[in-house]
Amino acid sequence: MRKLFMAALLIASTAPFAFAQTGDDYNKVDVGVLYSHNRVDTGFDDPSQNFIEEREGFHGVEAFVKGNVSRYVGLKGSYSFNRKSFDITGGTPATTFNVDADLHQFLGGAEFKDNAKETKVKPFAHVMAGVAHAKADVSGLPALDDSETGFAGVIGGGVDFRISDRVDFRAFQFDYNPNRANGETSHNFRIGIGFIFR
Repeated sequence: MRKLFMAALLIASTAPFAFAQTGDDYNKVDVGVLYSHNRVDTGFDDPSQNFIEEREGFHGVEAFVKGNVSRYVGLKGSYSFNRKSFDITGGTPATTFNVDADLHQFLGGAEFKDNAKETKVKPFAHVMAGVAHAKADVSGLPALDDSETGFAGVIGGGVDFRISDRVDFRAFQFDYNPNRANGETSHNFRIGIGFIFR
């Protein structure tokens, strides 16, 4: 009986060290900076174009902070900014207007990934929701300038590669990124590549 008691005492006294060690085997905070290419449904549809080609390519950046609540789950907040200048044709083929368009998105949600410190290849999936603010300035026609704010969402994933103890390389991120404003939904897609710091 005494041996059993001593074994139980030994296990109970070493358990906090075991739990502390498992708590430190994954990264607690990630900060990411990515190049972002967003294929935005601008609403200027051409019936001769297909589903992908009727979008405009917006270039920009995405930055996020993620707090990992466990080895496999993190809570994430993200901001992205994408910009594009393009031309639209007016009532006659000779009439062309230049459009400068900006898209800001503030999103929050969850990311699912193996956050263990020793993991080298890290596939991930994330889902986020929030707000998008779009603004378009039409040169020469201030009456056509427009600004709107509405719902934004992201569902997607990709893969990260560990470079060092402090840095991962996000080799690929692909997201479906719908935006909804004024009763209409824009079916956007975005691609990201960049670095994650711990």
